[in-house]
Amino acid sequence: MQQIVDRWVTRPEHEVKYFPPFQMTNQLTEEVGEVAREIADLHGFKKKKDTEKTDGLEVELGDVLFALICLANDHHIDLTNAFEKSMDKKLNRDKRRFIKK
Repeated sequence: MQQIVDRWVTRPEHEVKYFPPFQMTNQLTEEVGEVAREIADLHGFKKKKDTEKTDGLEVELGDVLFALICLANDHHIDLTNAFEKSMDKKLNRDKRRFIKK
């Protein structure tokens, strides 16, 4: 996925490649907010108005993923490695954290 995003972002016809980190972080935050809005609607917490545009949860999660990948690519972070490190932390350091007592 990271390679696909990088090929798209760095196309010669694109005037801007990766945006500055603060802009990308802001975009990621906005997309996460849109996911929260979809969840609120789906689970009845706050239903959407008839006039509200909807792309659906799947598309909004894809937008979060795209924004996250852009941020990772710009910082030369391999998300597979990042994920493996995160899982290692959960499987080792946190392995007893959520066990019922």
